Amino acid sequence: MAEEDKKRIFILPGEMAVSRQPAVIATLLGSCVAICLFNKQLKAGGMNHYMLPTGTKGDMMGKYGDYATEKLIEMMMKLDSNRSNLVAQVYGGGAVVGHLSTGVGIGEKNIEMAMKLLDKHGIAIVKKDISGTNGRKIFFDTGTGNIEMRLIEKSEMTKQLEEKKQNIAARKIRVLVVDDSATIRSIISKAITMDPEIEVIGQAGDAFEARSKILELDPDVVTLDIIMPKMDGVTFLKKLMLHFPKPIIIVSSIAQKESKQRFRAQQIGAVDVIDKEDLKMYQGIQTASTILTGKIKMAAMAIVKKRSEAEIGHI
Repeated sequence: MAEEDKKRIFILPGEMAVSRQPAVIATLLGSCVAICLFNKQLKAGGMNHYMLPTGTKGDMMGKYGDYATEKLIEMMMKLDSNRSNLVAQVYGGGAVVGHLSTGVGIGEKNIEMAMKLLDKHGIAIVKKDISGTNGRKIFFDTGTGNIEMRLIEKSEMTKQLEEKKQNIAARKIRVLVVDDSATIRSIISKAITMDPEIEVIGQAGDAFEARSKILELDPDVVTLDIIMPKMDGVTFLKKLMLHFPKPIIIVSSIAQKESKQRFRAQQIGAVDVIDKEDLKMYQGIQTASTILTGKIKMAAMAIVKKRSEAEIGHI
């Protein structure tokens, strides 16, 4: 089949694709890892693209290496149950930052997961291009097993993020917790500080107190409730994005998936949104700690730019 006639498939983080017919599967990688499996007899192949080595069940499972790799192998085995016909190539896991990256040290952990699971299943790795400090764009020809790889040059934003990463790596991530309930503030603070890489530098019960503490303490990340006295969290988020942008994680009981408030917060510039129910705070703090600390570490790496009135005025 001519190269131009082959089907083109582009996969995003958390996605995977398998093709029995000749196709070219492509993706962009930073600290994420892609495993490419090729069946030598069928001339068929598949690729995954995962962001983190492991994660909690129920949340976009394809972004976790343990699930994504097992699932990719399962899909390939449905085409041919003879595992010895499979070979693997592994790409990514770079120590990069920006839209291609998921956090400090994650690249190496993603690589470790790939090696561990491929070894577990007895699938030989015939080629790998991993680690380093650049992103990669890869093109996997499922009909031949060949992979074309191009390094991605660093942008100005990537350089800024590298500076930020180096700064945060030398100290703890500083978090301000904003919620009108003192009990919730206490639970969130305890959950966050279970991780030795994160510290809570302050708490605030409303937007005005939060504004003063943001200016005084300069936190790396702010967790922000929506329902608060004096000024609601979405209005406060708008003001922050206009005048003093910070990585904000909305933590609210009215921010359920598909909700209008969740969508508005994301549009305005929140780096993440968490439904309080998902934290299961009244069943102990372990679930809350796992969810919050992971998202805080990702948020701390975000470069949040000031928005204009025109950009968010209608939201």
